[in-house]
Amino acid sequence: MHRSYLHAGLLAAVLGFSAILPVHAATSGQPVKLVVGASPGGTTDRVARGIAHEMSSILGQTVIVENRPGAGGNIAADAVARAPKDGNTLLVSFTSFTVNATLYKKLPFDPEKDFTPITMLAEVPSVLVARKDFPASDVATLIDMAKKEPGKYSFAIGGMGSSLHMATASFEMGAKIEGLTVPYKGTSPAIQDLVGGQVDLMFASAVNVMPLAGGDRIKILGVTSPEPMKQFPTAPPIGDTVKGFSSKAWFGMFGPAGMPKERLEQLHKAAVEGAKHENFVKLVEPEGGTVVTNTPEEFARFVSEDIKRYADVVKFTGVTAD
Repeated sequence: MHRSYLHAGLLAAVLGFSAILPVHAATSGQPVKLVVGASPGGTTDRVARGIAHEMSSILGQTVIVENRPGAGGNIAADAVARAPKDGNTLLVSFTSFTVNATLYKKLPFDPEKDFTPITMLAEVPSVLVARKDFPASDVATLIDMAKKEPGKYSFAIGGMGSSLHMATASFEMGAKIEGLTVPYKGTSPAIQDLVGGQVDLMFASAVNVMPLAGGDRIKILGVTSPEPMKQFPTAPPIGDTVKGFSSKAWFGMFGPAGMPKERLEQLHKAAVEGAKHENFVKLVEPEGGTVVTNTPEEFARFVSEDIKRYADVVKFTGVTAD
């Protein structure tokens, strides 16, 4: 491993949640489209498809998913920022939404002014793993080694600008160490090289680590959540050693700016209710994740603060994108 607040108009639109609309509120009859800036099969796609299924029955309106990967999610976000304000074209995005505000020199949209935050949907921590013969078996020893030999130990990065890249940078910042960044085009080839001993360390998702756990193929040094993960009960939180450290990928739903208040309330209610359903909870749990929902106002504040938080982390990495 960002505070400006919403415009007065948007803030007024999300304040004072009171009236609950009928479940089958009047719509144009067209489906709701959830645009996803990632390829099918990944966590963001699975979250989108899971919430689409739940929202369809709650809204009484067909909800479909459209994958528009590319540019770290910016292509999908730009499409939703320019979409009609009727609430039938929405964005299911992820941590890169706030990272990209600093990572990219220029965006075709403003991540705060051009969107209506609806709700967060889930948070997913990650796991710090090492090659099987790495000389350290815990975070404290790793930090001591890295301080003695700055730049010696390599960290595989499954995607530059990703939440796992930001977790790596945040760890280096908090621990005051310097690692060697080795970028990969995806988590799978990075993990393959870790298992093969070509790289020393990496932050990876629970879903990628679990098939390797319990044997002698990798070492699990810690988790990025503030509390232990049930998937890795013997792995301590990194924050126990690096005070204040915590890193979680987040997933959330946005609409274009200027949606009618009534439609925002209806979509928020459907998304929050859908996220509580058993099938959606079970979809998130294998990732080591938890369902997290909030009000549009709370989500807007989170986005604004996350942009500022990641501005410091991106600056630390020295990475930029066009």
